[in-house]
Amino acid sequence: MGLSGCAMLAPAPPENQSNICEIFREQPDWYDYAHASEERWGTPIATQMAFIERESSFRSHVKPPRRKLLGFIPWTRPSSAYGYAQAQDPVWGEYEDDAGRLFARRTHMKHATDFIGWYNARTHRMAGVSLHNPEHLYLAYHEGQGGYRSGSWRGKPAVRRAARQVAANAARYRGQLAACEAELRCDGLFEIWPFCR
Repeated sequence: MGLSGCAMLAPAPPENQSNICEIFREQPDWYDYAHASEERWGTPIATQMAFIERESSFRSHVKPPRRKLLGFIPWTRPSSAYGYAQAQDPVWGEYEDDAGRLFARRTHMKHATDFIGWYNARTHRMAGVSLHNPEHLYLAYHEGQGGYRSGSWRGKPAVRRAARQVAANAARYRGQLAACEAELRCDGLFEIWPFCR
């Protein structure tokens, strides 16, 4: 499969996706983006990154695989999901309007983390899910707030399993981040770790 010029310029997925400290050391700007999203919307950094790992494995231009017509002819995709957060067209449009992000791109980590923060803040507001409950935030992310409230996820073992995996990953990332976040915050010209906090 060929890559577009934009995809070729995008950062390569991190080599060690099981360690958030290594992810942010490879891509220090990603920490800044996730931190800004947490400050704006309230979703912890570890939860944001666990969502992105689950949705795209940190691949910027990924889309769902095409269906096959007659078993071998490439056909339509099952959804319009795209980018780091696998946001679909309708909800991305809502995000652009509601969050004032008219020129946001799903292939940019800054906008993907902000989108996840915005979406989870809406889940908290509409469905009452705590921003510190990654399992149920992910259920609402996958099913939509309406689907979450109606309990559509209860009959979907694969979705429930994915949500538990996201929660476990978020917990692991949170523990790792506690050990390296002071270092990651030191990105100013005159800031030298471990002397800055």
